Amino acid sequence: MSRIVRCGLIQASNALGANHTLPQIKKAMIDKHLRLIEQAAKKKVKILCLQELFYGPYFCAEQNIRWYDLTERVPEGPTTKLMQKIAAKHGMAMVVPVYEEQMPGLYFNTAAVIDADGSYLGKYRKHHIPHVHPGFWEKFYFTPGDLGYPVFKTKYAQIGVYICYDRHFPEGARVLGLNGAEIVFNPSATVAGLSEYLWELEQPAHAAANGYFVGAINRVGTEKPWSIGEFYGKSYFCNPRGKIVAQASRGRDEVLVANLDLDMIQEVRKVWQFYRDRRPETYGPLTAQTGTSAAAD
Repeated sequence: MSRIVRCGLIQASNALGANHTLPQIKKAMIDKHLRLIEQAAKKKVKILCLQELFYGPYFCAEQNIRWYDLTERVPEGPTTKLMQKIAAKHGMAMVVPVYEEQMPGLYFNTAAVIDADGSYLGKYRKHHIPHVHPGFWEKFYFTPGDLGYPVFKTKYAQIGVYICYDRHFPEGARVLGLNGAEIVFNPSATVAGLSEYLWELEQPAHAAANGYFVGAINRVGTEKPWSIGEFYGKSYFCNPRGKIVAQASRGRDEVLVANLDLDMIQEVRKVWQFYRDRRPETYGPLTAQTGTSAAAD
């Protein structure tokens, strides 16, 4: 009997401009997402992932200490607690990306993972923090993640999380596979003209190299007053063969749903024995700052 899990991704535009107060911005985005989560529940989604920093704009487009006040504790904060109730109501496991405060002045780009009964399973903290012109000033806001690459055993599947810029680094994607991930979710915020050419390249490659499913989420819209470009959406699921099997529209709010047959993981790995044929004893340079090289005679 096939292990089919119905999964969902939410891509959404910012509900209010940055000129509003932070409580107004946050409430508007949470209210908007609650409506979209209801849509996902009506579509019988069992595992749902929200977009990166879902309850606000992509404020990393500027460097302003104002945005530090969007942080919350995880799991003690109000957003995680609210989503635990929502998850239990719908019998839906959820990945909920938030701006986390570990203590005053120590902040992370984090995703809380909640099981279908509303229990808190743990969190993933984004490892790779960009500081890229124009408008991706994340080192101003986030400390690099320190919790490794955990895999969470939900009621429906074993899931991992990789956040946005992480997707450019295959090392963590492999660790998630070694740790038992069947589905890896990557909530993102990426704009047209910067890395769009990589959007449908890197994560299908991770899926194929590691033999698991990937759910890739991107927000939508142009967020004022910043001018870093259009968040184009085009969220998608791809299978362990690296094929995109469902994709959302460009530039519109949407709940993308797909049935993922987890038995395909075993089918693919019986053919491509990448885990068997790894040579970890030769990979030492991956953990060195500059690697090693040998000059040819």
